[in-house]
Amino acid sequence: MDEKTRIEKDIVMFEENIQKIKQEDINDTQRKTIELASQYYEDSKYYLEKKDFFTAFGCINYAHGLLDAILKF
Repeated sequence: MDEKTRIEKDIVMFEENIQKIKQEDINDTQRKTIELASQYYEDSKYYLEKKDFFTAFGCINYAHGLLDAILKF
């Protein structure tokens, strides 16, 4: 799988995971974390468009990490 395809797949996965979280009751700290994750998600899409795959991949992975923290705790 090439870099662009991998990043696109991770972006779709993020979109699916954030929908799972929005269905649950969340507190203010979690809400702020979701907002931060969403900003990294948007950054990833921006860098993907610019063909900066290294930065796009880093951004989407960080966004996933923040969501994982909420989903697991």
